[in-house]
Amino acid sequence: MRTYPRRSSREIKIGGVIVGGKAPVSVQSMTNTDTRDVKATLEQIERLHEAGAELVRLAVPDLEAARCIRDLVRKSPLPLIADIHFDHRLALTVLEGGIQGLRLNPGNMKKREHVEAVVEAAQKNSVPIRIGVNGGSLSKEILARFGGPTPEAMVESALEHIRILESLDFNLIKVSLKSHDVPTTIEAYRQLAEITDYPLHIGITEAGTPLLGSIRSGVGLGILLFLGIGDTLRVSLTGDPVEEVFVGYEILKSLKMREHGATLVSCPTCGRCRIDLIPLAQKVEVALRKIMTPMTVAVMGCAVNGPGEAREADVGIAGGEGKAVIFRHGEIVRTVPEEEMFTALMEEVRRVSGEK
Repeated sequence: MRTYPRRSSREIKIGGVIVGGKAPVSVQSMTNTDTRDVKATLEQIERLHEAGAELVRLAVPDLEAARCIRDLVRKSPLPLIADIHFDHRLALTVLEGGIQGLRLNPGNMKKREHVEAVVEAAQKNSVPIRIGVNGGSLSKEILARFGGPTPEAMVESALEHIRILESLDFNLIKVSLKSHDVPTTIEAYRQLAEITDYPLHIGITEAGTPLLGSIRSGVGLGILLFLGIGDTLRVSLTGDPVEEVFVGYEILKSLKMREHGATLVSCPTCGRCRIDLIPLAQKVEVALRKIMTPMTVAVMGCAVNGPGEAREADVGIAGGEGKAVIFRHGEIVRTVPEEEMFTALMEEVRRVSGEK
């Protein structure tokens, strides 16, 4: 499949994860627990880790939360990024606690000496800073100058923050330019990608519920990635952050940019289908989340496209009249009654997973 060449970007390191350069596009998420609740936050981080997340961001709204970072970093299986706004003391505290990444906008800190203190501490610990520009929180001056949250306004806001860090000889930088509006986001990233080589964190902010947010994120991130833009991504959904990880990988897998776990192929059903396919496909989708081996599983409803698709998959099932044929590596392995379809299919999935 032809895509545009991957944009050349600088390489930074967040914990043990390389972002930018020739590293694969990493998938990250953000906890929605109270960071001060260390137990609940660690439990969610572990779930994100099991789902395949490579980086996790935490909200740090106050000093109590900032002081919890040391314990969280020590026990977390993944590198952590602290999300901080306005208060430089929070940044200094999490840096002392061993945080591996910061998300903050230096221009939002009131005093130059506060910015200098944070940058000095980040530089000392080789901690990258993400400049995170959101279309909904641009400065009044930027909005007035550009007439609203336009792509140009977002790019200029990012450049202003970049100039502050560069003036302090700090270049462990990555940048995001997020809006809920997909065309605005795409154009902002496209413009910035042409004028800087800092790695880009891509996402559609406030994308919505899992269904709507997945669609908006799939369109926006899919276009950017196809254009070669993006070094790490987060799919922002109103729901369980684990869903963000699954959607992120599905976007990358659909563009053949990452291999991660099983890929489900299933037909949309039509009047030819003689088995109860929809609940079967839904049940298989959930079960496949526990299969980490890269493989393709086909769930097909009839004899028109079913056998062909099933044969192309590592494991496949094609429905008939109250029964189904199961394929493995293109060969028929058995025919089962409808009530045994799920169990038989997953047995074959686990067998192939073990083979690989």
